[in-house]
Amino acid sequence: DLLNPSQHIENKKHKLKRLVQRPNSYFVDIKCKNCKKITHTFTHAQSTIKCKNCQELLATPTGGKISIKDGNLVRKMIE
Repeated sequence: DLLNPSQHIENKKHKLKRLVQRPNSYFVDIKCKNCKKITHTFTHAQSTIKCKNCQELLATPTGGKISIKDGNLVRKMIE
């Protein structure tokens, strides 16, 4: 059905070819496993993300979305 495509099919399409255009990226909160401090970052960041308090490595770029290190909690920021 062209007017009511399934959510799974819409998510697989390119961001500009969807019925309602929207980006694939968003902002996230990453909580450090050591000091429990929250860091705000972008899902498609191009540099390494470190904790501002203890300098622990939280995430590394992969060319697309960032790769979150094990033990760190992630939450999508509410708009």
